[in-house]
Amino acid sequence: MSLVPDNLNYTEEHEWLKFGKKDGLARVGITDYAQDSLSDVVFVELPEVGDQFTRGDIMAVAESVKAASDIYAPISGKIVSINEKLEESPELVNESPYEFGWMVLIEPEGEVNGLLDAASYRESID
Repeated sequence: MSLVPDNLNYTEEHEWLKFGKKDGLARVGITDYAQDSLSDVVFVELPEVGDQFTRGDIMAVAESVKAASDIYAPISGKIVSINEKLEESPELVNESPYEFGWMVLIEPEGEVNGLLDAASYRESID
């Protein structure tokens, strides 16, 4: 059974988001379910800081020994930071998808809606 922390928001495409309480920025990564489906991640292609995305745009790519998988922007906004550790250690996505394997920090633009809570996401993957 996949780990689905209660304090995060999710998308049906298997991304997670955690909104900063003070700055409102959204930390984004892929879920435990997604990393498990990919198997061993060997490369992660991240966007550039300053790139703008609309919800649903392809924002990054995770390549594993099995396949390459698109990572979609879960919300509209601007990339303010990327997890540079993934360049050297893409396996962090597998080892720690919710802590050290995060991918980008997004400054949200406009309303943030349509996200799943943990219970709804669990239902979608069961």
